[in-house]
Amino acid sequence: MEIIPAIDIIDGKCVRLTKGDFEMKTVYHDDPLEVAKSFEAIGIKRLHIVDLDGANWQPLKNIKTLEIISNNTSLTIDFGGGLKTTENIQSVFNAGASMVSVGSVTVKDPELFSQWIADFGADKFLPGADVLLKKIKIHGWKEDTGIDIFDFIHGIISKGIRQIFCTDISKDGMMQGPSLELYQQILSKFPSLHLIASGGISCFDDLLDLKETGCSGAIVGKAIYEEKITLQQIEDFIKNK
Repeated sequence: MEIIPAIDIIDGKCVRLTKGDFEMKTVYHDDPLEVAKSFEAIGIKRLHIVDLDGANWQPLKNIKTLEIISNNTSLTIDFGGGLKTTENIQSVFNAGASMVSVGSVTVKDPELFSQWIADFGADKFLPGADVLLKKIKIHGWKEDTGIDIFDFIHGIISKGIRQIFCTDISKDGMMQGPSLELYQQILSKFPSLHLIASGGISCFDDLLDLKETGCSGAIVGKAIYEEKITLQQIEDFIKNK
């Protein structure tokens, strides 16, 4: 299982929200590049960057941060947050991202999403399933869709995509443990899916539980920044996997 640190950006700073609430924001670092380099130094290969300004209706406000991290590290980066147009997607790739993480557009405009896959390739996209009570939410978790998580994943897989990340909104930023039962249910229905867990990871044992569950990756944010999971633990995990 691959550990994928998250860097969430607001106004160029590294932050975390609680349950996606922009009023419950904690700034952890003023320099995202320094954070990214600290991850690379311990053997991390992938990085998940979320432009929270984009998710909050200001797309690509922080694309310069992506470009700086891409130019100064060898990390494989996926980048997302409010991307709505083909021009947005091209700009993200031009700035150095290897993948684009997408959410709302997969629901709101599936034809456009299909066109992106045709234009750039299915392996260039990392769809995110943001879930509350097994229903998909979009637009920075503000809008209910009523779409069942399992129906959503079936639709994504039908487009040729084999990798998604799934965030249980009720767990995100709470550090009370990930949604192991939900992930078990998803993988039992879609055993060939490369499922990346996100949300609720609170300690190193949570990572071991996710690995045992069969997740192929885990996006970790707050637990790292608050040192509930240390960089040394992650380095040892990478060396021993």
